[in-house]
Amino acid sequence: MAEIFDVSIATLRPGANAGALKRLAETLTGQAARGRLLACWYSDIGALNQVMIVRGFANEAALAEERKAMVLAADAFGLGDMAVTLASDCYAPFDFLPPMQPGKFGPVFEVRTYLCKPGGLAGTIEAWRQHIPGRLKLSPILTSMYTLGGPTPRFMHVWPYPDMNTRQKIRADAVSAGVWPPPGGAVRLLTQHSDIYFAAPFSPIQ
Repeated sequence: MAEIFDVSIATLRPGANAGALKRLAETLTGQAARGRLLACWYSDIGALNQVMIVRGFANEAALAEERKAMVLAADAFGLGDMAVTLASDCYAPFDFLPPMQPGKFGPVFEVRTYLCKPGGLAGTIEAWRQHIPGRLKLSPILTSMYTLGGPTPRFMHVWPYPDMNTRQKIRADAVSAGVWPPPGGAVRLLTQHSDIYFAAPFSPIQ
């Protein structure tokens, strides 16, 4: 069975990034850490002062236990007053994509998040299944995954790039060649959002 993921986003006070990353290096890699840490990234373009943490869990029961512990914890990641808000979601990966693994892929990570219309997720996944092979000829994807809870589904996909200029060129080439985005996708969506992240020094995915 494929791993499922907790994706947590901490919104930090302005100027708190350096201190927060230092603290997270301790809490996410120490003996008390839970789950398989895959990524700890900080935002650079889009919603600023955010840190995204991605951890893998073997099954839904293990993830449910962790989420219960997070809800009951006084300070889930030890960020104290450096954090303004903390949001978490459970995600399952698209089953036809390779699993996320530690390694060097970026250093630029584009995280795109979409809110689907009710009933729109299944068609979105099928369109991806059919059309992602053509897009992958231009550059690799890190992951695409969908939320496991809530009546209005969301999905998130992450694309690594060596730099912003390469990102711009590949995206333009994909549209010009007609290989991406999948046709009909917009009719299934309510909102779209994109952020650019960079990896913290201790992040397993760089």
